[in-house]
Amino acid sequence: MVANNTSTLIAVRDVDSLRRRVKAWRREGKSVALVPTMGALHKGHLTLMDRAQKMADCVVASLFVNPKQFAPSEDFAAYPRQENADFELLNSAGVHLLFAPDVNVMYPAGFSTNIQITGIGGILDGAHRPGHFDGVSTVVAKLLLQTLPDIALFGEKDYQQLVLIRRLVADLNIPVDIIGVPTVREADGLALSSRNAYLTPEERAKAPALYATLCAAAKSIAEGGDIAAVAAAAKAALLESGFRQVDYVEARNADTLAPLTSGKEPGRVLAAAFMGRARLIDNVPLSPQK
Repeated sequence: MVANNTSTLIAVRDVDSLRRRVKAWRREGKSVALVPTMGALHKGHLTLMDRAQKMADCVVASLFVNPKQFAPSEDFAAYPRQENADFELLNSAGVHLLFAPDVNVMYPAGFSTNIQITGIGGILDGAHRPGHFDGVSTVVAKLLLQTLPDIALFGEKDYQQLVLIRRLVADLNIPVDIIGVPTVREADGLALSSRNAYLTPEERAKAPALYATLCAAAKSIAEGGDIAAVAAAAKAALLESGFRQVDYVEARNADTLAPLTSGKEPGRVLAAAFMGRARLIDNVPLSPQK
């Protein structure tokens, strides 16, 4: 991580340094926002940073590719890493502090605690990526307790993660407000994601079918269509449009992620599907966001 002469962003790698900075802000009466990331930053992340700056005096971004949320067969080693470029982006965005710990800082020798959220953590992505949300819950709890921000911001693209983290904070009485920020998309509808870098040009051209299919499914369910039939048709449409595997297309309650029983309740249609080697996730509300 390299800072140039015009950098105002401060980078720290240990918890004591992070806490000293946050305590200094607290003594000055300043509020603090945390935006956790795994790096490989894009416009979606910068939208989170911008929202954070509007809601708090000081913004902390964390950068940590968390090994505990990757299965042995997944892409931990290949996950995009561009720390120097991320530093420059955060500096240009006006972020105040970057917390970029090494693995041995987050999980020192002897670390043996695992947070498991039953129910929410075992459905949808949790069913297809066993243990994934245990890793997410554990690292997010640590980041929140290490920083103790007033607010923490997460993108709605990872909607199940957002619901899970709200449950985590409520259950453990962690004194932080969790803010969800709407998904940022390309002009053709593809949700911004660090894993989009895996797409070939041909795959990239097909990938927006995920968003289009979910929008059509959400509209159909909101208009009274049979939920199971609409979800099945959406899955078939994704396979026909070039996705090689569809892990799920499901309609769920927007607050609890329980199976949706009616198009009249607050709902989300969520999906995960593979385009080439990229596993893409997305979701849309039943009613357009205002």
